[in-house]
Amino acid sequence: MDLMEYQAKELFAKHGVAVTQGIVIESADDAAAAAEKLGGFVVVKAQVKAGGRGKAGGVKLAKSVDEAVEHARAILGMDIKGHTVNRVLITPATPPVEEYYFSFLLDRANRSHLCIASVEGGVEIEEVAKTNPEAVRKIPVDALEGVTPEKAAAIVDEAKFPAELRDQAIEMVQALWKVYVEEDATLVEVNPLARLEGDKLEALDGKVSLDENASEVRHPDHAAFEIREEADPLEAKAKDRGLNYVKLDGEVGIIGNGAGLVMSTLDVVAYAGENHGGVKPANFLDIGGGANAQVMADGLDVILNDPQVKSVFVNVFGGITACDEVANGIKGALEILGDAATKPLVVRLDGNNVDAGRAILNELNHPLVTQVDTMDGAADKAAELANA
Repeated sequence: MDLMEYQAKELFAKHGVAVTQGIVIESADDAAAAAEKLGGFVVVKAQVKAGGRGKAGGVKLAKSVDEAVEHARAILGMDIKGHTVNRVLITPATPPVEEYYFSFLLDRANRSHLCIASVEGGVEIEEVAKTNPEAVRKIPVDALEGVTPEKAAAIVDEAKFPAELRDQAIEMVQALWKVYVEEDATLVEVNPLARLEGDKLEALDGKVSLDENASEVRHPDHAAFEIREEADPLEAKAKDRGLNYVKLDGEVGIIGNGAGLVMSTLDVVAYAGENHGGVKPANFLDIGGGANAQVMADGLDVILNDPQVKSVFVNVFGGITACDEVANGIKGALEILGDAATKPLVVRLDGNNVDAGRAILNELNHPLVTQVDTMDGAADKAAELANA
């Protein structure tokens, strides 16, 4: 789960990171009161889960209450990289003397945690990384050791924070590590980490990605960060049903059992789609290793209600998930959907109870269902039907 800036700042404040949270509003009519409460000299910032807000015109400095209202009115409703701005954050204007960059993230490639820091960073960190990569320090963090005071000092020294900010920076690094570990985050980023007048170090912006696998058990409070009305309706529906679903921008719906198989299915569909008008996968949906008929029916219900989907490829290798269970799931889903099911399904079954599964679909003899024995052949057929 990716958080908006104001939500990230709530977590920062909770763990002792120096930050100014500001006031969130959803109507330009509320901007005057918020700006007046904060002294009139404020920054109006679009709240969307996307970078580059400033360059898109979503961050504006206001020198008066009237100007704050004007900026809020212009920013609310704006489209930033496909995200509609439904709320803005109004914060006191604190012009930085210098801008730095700092983050902790999960380094999946090296199976470790990583700290990235730069005293020449800030909002232009990408450009710094291109033109002066040595200025962007990448420091591995041992998962068992974590960020001790000694490790925090080593990070600060390697990144070359100014001597007069060293003690503050060490405290900041430790506080950000607490956010990262105690909230089960996969990313904690401050950009910019600002040096303000009087040599005060403060997180002017924040980005946090939370590991949803930890939410239900260890962090039920994280549910409050979810903004249901802004979630994709299909993704919200899938989440309510416990499905591992991600919507993509394509035409072939994908259902498989096991993340590896589903990822491979996305690849073969994209490859096959090159021969059929460039059609692409419409989603990632993993029904898991022990999925039953109801899970299969729930998955088909979600995918068939996606208006972008033109065909569906069900690719199952029976292991823990038996092929007859999958076949019964397809049968049950089609019975539930009835006339609402109008999109062709290409089914490839193999493995545990495959003969029983194929027999169920043969007996069903549904006009929308086509069985294909091989993965490549089924992908090609699904792409062909999506392009028909």
